[in-house]
Parts: sequence; structure tokens; C-alpha cells
Amino acid sequence: MELRQLEHFVAVAEEQHFTRAAERLAVSQSGLSASVRALEQELRTPLFSRTTRTVRLTEAGRALLVEAERTLAGARAARDAVDAVRGLLRGTLTLGVEQCVAGVSPARLLAAFHREHPQMELRLRQEGTSSLLDGVAGGRLDLAFAATVGPAEWRGELVPLAREPMVLLCAAGHPYAGRAEVGWEELPGASFIDFHPDWGPRRAADEAFAAAGVRRTVALEVNDVHSLLELVQEGLGIAVVPHHFSRKPEAARLVAVELAGPHRPVYESVVVLPGARGLSPGARSLMRLVREDPVRERVREPAREAGRDLEREPVRAQP
Repeated sequence: MELRQLEHFVAVAEEQHFTRAAERLAVSQSGLSASVRALEQELRTPLFSRTTRTVRLTEAGRALLVEAERTLAGARAARDAVDAVRGLLRGTLTLGVEQCVAGVSPARLLAAFHREHPQMELRLRQEGTSSLLDGVAGGRLDLAFAATVGPAEWRGELVPLAREPMVLLCAAGHPYAGRAEVGWEELPGASFIDFHPDWGPRRAADEAFAAAGVRRTVALEVNDVHSLLELVQEGLGIAVVPHHFSRKPEAARLVAVELAGPHRPVYESVVVLPGARGLSPGARSLMRLVREDPVRERVREPAREAGRDLEREPVRAQP
């Protein structure tokens, strides 16, 4: 079993398509297929269930994927460590990020990183929080900027970025628009617009509604902030979102209303760092830029709670 074969296998598993995987790896499709077949022959079991339209992992393939990602991550870390000793920073830095995560500017950070380390290849994956956690745990991601992650969910290190309240967002003509706040008891029956369940803002809102004992209907689910704001603007529903969403230019004609009562939802963004394995040299360099990022200056006050400076104090999961 060779690292090259594992790279081919992982690419097909992620793309769920041999042609796309071959294009991504810049190899011929016939060569990629032969590599995967050789791996299946060595392991004496099919790794993919193939049809004319789909390529899906078998049970054996799913088991191998976890170990293959770890093995490839270990190989990359070994190469990076040797380069670091030689005073070089090469290889690949793969970053995962939630959409519109608070307290950090991924674009500016990556631009600064590229200026410092032009020899490193950068890869960015935008996914929901649960997928980001899986990516860091499996070695597919070096680190991730995620939202609404608790110590019970992650056994590695969580470095806080920002903490802010969530607000109810509605169109200017909505009955709630003229209110200073809205109580939880008024929300049953309302039509909500929200993200898919894996996204951080949706997770935070779902937790708050559950804590308040209020059932809600999410009529429209979206995958991006701009679509959510447009749907709210058209009066198709209301949304519970992080407060900084209400300051976006696209939300200029929308109204943000506070949620009253003891179960006010809170949105927290964090850097998810690997637990068992250490940070790669590239990830360490990026974390230095995170700590120096001037954007973080603007989120220190919301990050304080009961005298605790969440911006400065890392949150570590309990063993």
C-alpha cells in the first residue's frame, strides 16, 4: 500500500466521481482507476460501489477513509517538520471555515500568510461546523474557524474568536419591526428562514429554542447569508441571526429586534485546533496571524462574560 494509492482513494471518496478526482489530481482517469483497483485487490475487498452515475463508499471504504486521511495527514506533517528544521515552510495548508464567521477575516489572513510563505499551497474549504470538526479530527483540515462548538463536542483545543448575541431579523413592514423586543411565547406559529442544520447560526438558534421550550417551523432553508437576508427582506419569514449579520449592507432595510427572556441565543466563533496531533508549521504560522489580526480588536468587548475574557483565554475540552 502506497501513499499515492491512498491519495487517489481519498480523492475519489471526496469527489464521488473518478473523472473529477482525476482532474483534481492531474492524472489520467485510467491511471487513477488502475491505482484504486490495485488497492482493492491488495485489501481483498471493494472500496467503492460503482454504477453508471454514482460512486459511493462501501462499508470497508468508509473504514479505510478515516485511516487514510490520518495517514496522509501524518505524512504531510512529517514533510512539513523536516522543511521547518531546514528553515523552509512548504507543503499545503488546508483551512476550513464557516460562512461569515465572526471575529476573523479569512481572506485577509490568507493573503497575509501567502505574502509571508509564497511556497506554501493554500486550500480553503467552506463547510458547516459538524463537517469542519470531522475534517480537523480526520486530518483533512489543519485547523478550522467554526461556530457554536462546546467542549463536549470537541476534545481538542478551542481558541475563542468572538461572542455576540443573536437577534431577530425581520422586514420593515413586519409587526415585530416596531418593537424593542419580542418574547419567546410570541414566536410559535411564526415562519422562520434559517440555514441548514449543520451551520453554526442554526445550531445556536436551535439550542436556544429548545432551551426555551418553543417549537418553531423553519420554512425556508438556505446555505448562504445573502439569500437569507433577501428572503427576509421580501417578507417571507423572520430569522434569528448573529448580531453582526444585521450590520451587513444587504441588511440595511431590515430591522433587528432583541429576544426577551432568560434564553437569549448566543453565537460564539472559535478556532478548532487538532487534539492528538500537534499543529503543522503552517498552522502555527497562521495562528500567529490570527492573534495579530486587528479585526479581533473589535470583538473583545462582546467576548467578555462575568469578568472572563474569552478573547484571550483558550477553551479546552475536558478529558
